[in-house]
Amino acid sequence: MKIIGVIPARFGSTRLKGKPLKDIGGKPMIQHVYERVCESRIIERVIVATDDERISDVVRGFGGEAVITSLSHSTGSERVAEVVQSIDCKFVVNIQGDEPLIKPEIIDEITLALVTGNDIEMSTGAHQIFDEEMFHDPNSVKVVTDNKGFALYFSRSLIPYPRDSKTLEVFEHIGIYAFRKEFLLKFVQFEDTPLSLTESLEQLKVLENGFKIKVVEIKHDYKAVSVDTEDDLNEVRRIVKAQSNS
Repeated sequence: MKIIGVIPARFGSTRLKGKPLKDIGGKPMIQHVYERVCESRIIERVIVATDDERISDVVRGFGGEAVITSLSHSTGSERVAEVVQSIDCKFVVNIQGDEPLIKPEIIDEITLALVTGNDIEMSTGAHQIFDEEMFHDPNSVKVVTDNKGFALYFSRSLIPYPRDSKTLEVFEHIGIYAFRKEFLLKFVQFEDTPLSLTESLEQLKVLENGFKIKVVEIKHDYKAVSVDTEDDLNEVRRIVKAQSNS
């Protein structure tokens, strides 16, 4: 079947430069992500796509596979597409390089929805959230779906609007994307669209061009900890230390 997992990892993060190499419990962050993706039951090959030799050297140092990509890419999806365009595979999974606590079973659930759905070209995930602070946090991307589980819209704002708070259910997007390879190569050629620019969410280009995204509801325990700041990094270090002591 040939399912490839690709982890885009950029050195020049605006808020936390060099974050893929930040130490977490004695390992660089990128190694934590790589090892968790390797625990997937269905991904057959894992590659780090990076623009920096320092990241590449570290990945190869712990026995991983890394590919140097162009410096000109503006999104992780473009970086992933460059890596897989010459690889014989059918499905490609884009796993964020800044989520060192991601669970491999979540990757599998999202990927299986694509693999087993003949009419699906792209899938992602979401989980229900209950913290009202997150409802209004623009860094927490929300998603609403139709009754078949396909995305209607993604937004940094609260959706749906709680006119009737008794029926309000809010779902946060999980930033893992599984693609059929041919659709990924098509997607990265899409021009920026009005909504994608307004929200700064590249997945909206899919919807604005008339394509569908299957959203898998992740029902077991999930807490996203994306490392974007020094505070995020310290929180992940605390969690990893607590796990190692338990």
